[in-house]
Amino acid sequence: MKWITRENVKVDRVACPWLICRFIDPQAEFLFVPAEEVTATAQRQQAIPYDVKGVELGHHGQECSFEAIVKKYGLAKDPALVLLARIVNGADTDNSLWHQPEGPGLNAIAEGFRHMGFKNDLELNRAEWIVYDALYAYCQKMVNNGKLEGAFK
Repeated sequence: MKWITRENVKVDRVACPWLICRFIDPQAEFLFVPAEEVTATAQRQQAIPYDVKGVELGHHGQECSFEAIVKKYGLAKDPALVLLARIVNGADTDNSLWHQPEGPGLNAIAEGFRHMGFKNDLELNRAEWIVYDALYAYCQKMVNNGKLEGAFK
């Protein structure tokens, strides 16, 4: 499947492709285009849009796109992914929904990746996915320790 979003990725537009590849579509192909081209390119390429205003897999209320994907694809049965979704939300939004203490740290890491000179959004995504692998391992450890809200709450 093809998936499409806006270019110049940061938190949610890195976390979503990680989630998609790890839990939904290991062979996913990602397209990153200017915001005003997403709809037309999605139709032309038969791609699923995410993290774009007005789409099913976008922000809804205070929830971010990562949370929309977790819900749509039935991934909320994994409490570690639910915790990770709260962290992504805390990094991608004003953090007023979950007040997740890990969120600002993830936001800082994501901002740092944007300044490391990657040649395009796909290259940045692939480099940064190790962060999400590590965060998922952290979330699994927290869940196994009975800390469903993370270590700092």
